[in-house]
Amino acid sequence: MSTPKFLDLPPGVRRADLHLSYGPLAALRALPTSGGTDLAPAVLVHGYTGSKEDFIALLQSLAQVGREVVAIDLPGTYESPGPETLTPPPGVPSPDYRLASLGGVVAEAVDDIGGGTPVHLVGHSFGGLVAREAALAERTELASLTLLCSGPGRLDGQRSESARGLIAALSPDPTSERLTELWNERFEFELQSRTDDPGIRAFLKERTLSSSALGYVRMAEDLLGAADRVDELAALDLPTMVLYGENDDAWTPAEQDDMARRMGARRLVVPGAGHSPNVEAPETTSSALTAFWNETESVGRR
Repeated sequence: MSTPKFLDLPPGVRRADLHLSYGPLAALRALPTSGGTDLAPAVLVHGYTGSKEDFIALLQSLAQVGREVVAIDLPGTYESPGPETLTPPPGVPSPDYRLASLGGVVAEAVDDIGGGTPVHLVGHSFGGLVAREAALAERTELASLTLLCSGPGRLDGQRSESARGLIAALSPDPTSERLTELWNERFEFELQSRTDDPGIRAFLKERTLSSSALGYVRMAEDLLGAADRVDELAALDLPTMVLYGENDDAWTPAEQDDMARRMGARRLVVPGAGHSPNVEAPETTSSALTAFWNETESVGRR
């Protein structure tokens, strides 16, 4: 997961809810502190066990150039209620935490934010797998797609062991009570090394225990079992960028480089960063996204 370095909302950023067909989706919405929003909006999707706060260091700088930027909590994550807690209107399916279902939620969020105009979509890690589902469904108009420290398909390697361990520990009893037990038994100790800030530690605990245990299991299963859909993405007429830290330890830099080549996507490596350049190098990440978005919009206007 990404661990934000601060939680105070920057100027121009506010907490909001998107009211979608199945229920509310929690968001952080950023607008320029001066001037209008003449540029295409952007939607940011967090990774596994993350949340909208993973992008908090990017939001102000991304918005200041003249666009609305919205970071969301996926269903069942932190401040977005899980489908098991909601009763959707008749005929509206509940998200089931699977990639295709979450992609549908993101597509609806994109439509809500774009209001009929194309939207830039960014997915970090597992959120990249979700974002590609939204793109491949072709139910919404995108201005671009950025895969941030994400991969062509399933996650392998050392980081995958954590997901397997969570499935083994939670799947027999995917309840909030069991999630609390796991926090006390394992997660609290593991996360002590991430930050010395007591406020951030309290946030990480609240985020984890507010999220759906069933959601953690289902998302982990898809994180470990996702198919390679790069060729399908390559067939879309969509500007795409692959952006990752040079020390990424989830999908390897070589895997992401090959994915970019197969898609014909722009590739950008963030020096000194690992799996969360949105936290570790926010200025570089923000500049890269802004430059890519501006270029795609400039080409589109010709």
